[in-house]
Amino acid sequence: MEMADNKVLIVEDDANLLETLKYNLRKEGYDVVTASDGERAIEIARREKPNLLILDIMLPRISGFEVCRILRKEMTVPILMLTAKADETDKIVGLEIGADDYMTKPFSMREFLARVRAMFRRAKMVEPSSASEPASVKIGTLEIDMARHRASLAGGVLELSPKEFDLLAFLAKNRGLVFSREQLLEKVWGYEYAGDTRTVDVHIRWLRQKIEADPGHPKQLITIRGTGYKLEG
Repeated sequence: MEMADNKVLIVEDDANLLETLKYNLRKEGYDVVTASDGERAIEIARREKPNLLILDIMLPRISGFEVCRILRKEMTVPILMLTAKADETDKIVGLEIGADDYMTKPFSMREFLARVRAMFRRAKMVEPSSASEPASVKIGTLEIDMARHRASLAGGVLELSPKEFDLLAFLAKNRGLVFSREQLLEKVWGYEYAGDTRTVDVHIRWLRQKIEADPGHPKQLITIRGTGYKLEG
């Protein structure tokens, strides 16, 4: 299996798990580089410019949280965080500092590989897929430039993570339509199985903080009680 732009950086201090993940990803055709501590992870990410970062939270020297904070300011690489804890706080913190998704150990290799494939698949869908798809969508003072993968509000560029942009772009292209959390996981994250819908909620909350005048009382990114979310426009 050959791919272009398929470099994965795995950051994991458990040597056995690191080797297992590396072996399975390489078997799938991915170009894999690795690091076992936070400082080395930052060095390698800056040098190698990976297309996907798989990042453990509990790392020597610099935590996965701090690695995520630092690299998110420098690059838009999709980040999948790994945690050994079932604590909701770790999951939410990871998402809020810029991770696109997380998995809790132990996880099945089948699900792990499905997540990786989904993240690569979404990354390749950044550009308009057909001539009929608009290059940009404007809703009031909010403009989403699909071709440049950029959004602005009242002329000011919004600082969005890759997944925040994907979610906003999808809702903008389908404005006025209501989507359940499960539908958004499928359409935006690319999952073909049940994921944790908290991921969607956190990204919605982050988007509201960036596009709403009063995030606590949103006027554009609306919750439809018992159903899901929609973007008004």
